[in-house]
Amino acid sequence: MDTRHMNYFLAVCEHLHFTKAADELGISQPTLSQQIQVLEGELGMPLFDRVGKQVILTEAGMLLKLHGGRMLQAERDAKNAITELFSGERGTIRIGLLPSDLDFLFIPLFIQFHQAYPAIQLQAYSTIRIQEEVLSNKVDIGIGLQSMPDSRLVQIPLGSEAYHLLVSGTSPLAEREAIALHELETIPLVLYPLGFIGRDIVESTCRVHGVKLDTVMETTTATSILQLVRAGIGAAIQPERLLRGTTQEDGLIGIPFREHAPVRHLELVYRSDRFISKAQKQLEHRLIDFFKQKEN
Repeated sequence: MDTRHMNYFLAVCEHLHFTKAADELGISQPTLSQQIQVLEGELGMPLFDRVGKQVILTEAGMLLKLHGGRMLQAERDAKNAITELFSGERGTIRIGLLPSDLDFLFIPLFIQFHQAYPAIQLQAYSTIRIQEEVLSNKVDIGIGLQSMPDSRLVQIPLGSEAYHLLVSGTSPLAEREAIALHELETIPLVLYPLGFIGRDIVESTCRVHGVKLDTVMETTTATSILQLVRAGIGAAIQPERLLRGTTQEDGLIGIPFREHAPVRHLELVYRSDRFISKAQKQLEHRLIDFFKQKEN
């Protein structure tokens, strides 16, 4: 069993489709099928059940997926540790971030980090499944909503932030210093669809206080929400930190809630059994400081 076979196997696990996995790996589907057969022959057990066009992991496949991912990560950890014998300012860090945070919150920090450590390659991924991506070793570190304690993770609280009402500078509400939560019932809103993290946080708070929201339009990206608010289609409800760089100079106004504001709690997470490179430690410290400064 070698790294190449494990990468092939995990690609099929990811897609549960041989052709899609082969396309991702840049090899032909017959070649991939042959290599999986070689791996199954070495282990003496089938890894996938093929039911018509459907591909399903066998029990042996599930076990190999669990341990195989750890094997590949152990190899990456060993290479990173050896690399650091030569320099603590080199390496690659994969970080998972919520989509709106990546677009509007962290870019200034990434620019500063690159200027300080130009030899460190930072790979930022947009995802709503932060803990899942960290646990599956798809990213090294993640920043997402605070979750239940998990012994497999190091979880560092980064603080909490309230949501504000975001309106166009031309809106009749633009001069307001604060707004009551119940007033949302009479305000046309542009929000994420139900099921999106940002929408669910807002809906949960409104539900507790008996407030029903009236959406005139729903969209899946923060960028489009800001554009629609700027055009006067409706107001939005967004985390306060995200609004700091997108408010008055862009024709948008953030209005705090008088009370019962929706709040999100963020945390930094990485696997507790992972090798932590010097590069990752540098980024971790900067992320924690970044949030401390934002609170001031």
